[in-house]
Amino acid sequence: MTGFLCIATETIPAGLLPGIAHGLAVSPSLAGQLVTAYALGSVVAAIPLNTLTGAWPRRRVLLLTIAGFLVFNGVTAISADYRVTLAARFLAGASAGLAWSILAAYARRMVARPLQGRAMAVAMVGTPIALSIGVPLGTWLGAAVGWRATFAIMSGLALLLAGWVLIVMPNYPGQQPSDRLAIRHVLATPGVIPVLGVVMAWMTGHNLLYTYIAPFLAPVGLAPRVDLMLMVFGVAALLGIWVTGRLVDRALRAAVLASLGGFAAVALAFGMLPFSPALVIVGVAIWGLSFGGAATLLQTALADAAGPGAEVALSINVVVWNTAIAAGGLLGGVLLPLWGIAAFAWVLLIFLLVALAVAWGARSHGFPPGQRRHS
Repeated sequence: MTGFLCIATETIPAGLLPGIAHGLAVSPSLAGQLVTAYALGSVVAAIPLNTLTGAWPRRRVLLLTIAGFLVFNGVTAISADYRVTLAARFLAGASAGLAWSILAAYARRMVARPLQGRAMAVAMVGTPIALSIGVPLGTWLGAAVGWRATFAIMSGLALLLAGWVLIVMPNYPGQQPSDRLAIRHVLATPGVIPVLGVVMAWMTGHNLLYTYIAPFLAPVGLAPRVDLMLMVFGVAALLGIWVTGRLVDRALRAAVLASLGGFAAVALAFGMLPFSPALVIVGVAIWGLSFGGAATLLQTALADAAGPGAEVALSINVVVWNTAIAAGGLLGGVLLPLWGIAAFAWVLLIFLLVALAVAWGARSHGFPPGQRRHS
């Protein structure tokens, strides 16, 4: 639920931009920077906040992140000043950055090691749900009750979630500063850099296509049905998480290579085959299937590689992941006017082949073959 709240808070403004722009008396392009501010908050704050709260009990930190969504979505709902709203979005993004840096390690601590991958799959299920329905849900709510009420509803969800956490979530101690590894030591741990490299390449390619899905669908007349295509993607991603939950603990490497290979095959098909609605629908479904388990697979591999430095590594992962989101958006903005939407498939393929090469080479550390070690 916390992961769902992170992603939904990030993506919902995309479906509300005209109303937000009118309500704050700014242009749609300035309203769009509310999404940018959120991502920037995650990038800037993830590592410092994770370091600052590293010794705190884990439930207290989780509640702090949820309180951030409660407060800053509430501020967004009532603010009439663009600068205040922009600041609230930045701070909501900072809350998300802290949340993502602890969620994986928190989920892993709740179960025995042989079940850690499956626990991660369950914990990450909120992400594809939010990705598939975040924008359509925001658009529908905006039309039904207005964009301010939509953010107020998100704030109310955070309040309910905080109560749920207090009632049911176990608490765990944090790491004392003397036990916490420095960032440079974590990055020097064998396997950490290759996993982060795969994250950067895979997520940049994914976000290149995901951010510009509407113009990508336009040549086959599916641009007006972006909501339907996102639903296809989301349903396939949910199936991907289920498959990942079955495979992650006994065949993590194979699952990563298969996911990247499947997505690369889709990119190649988009580039070489005649573009048609059927090809796009099938391709989007395979893309969603391959992406659904990405967060589980990559964060499990990273935490395994980092060992006692897992939380630090996962906070670095937040920075890399959100940098990839920004990079995909910026790259698409450059490619679209220069070479058109047809170039996207080939550029995407390059990123996926790089990710495949790095994952393939990280056989000893990062993505080892066989069952995950339980010791």
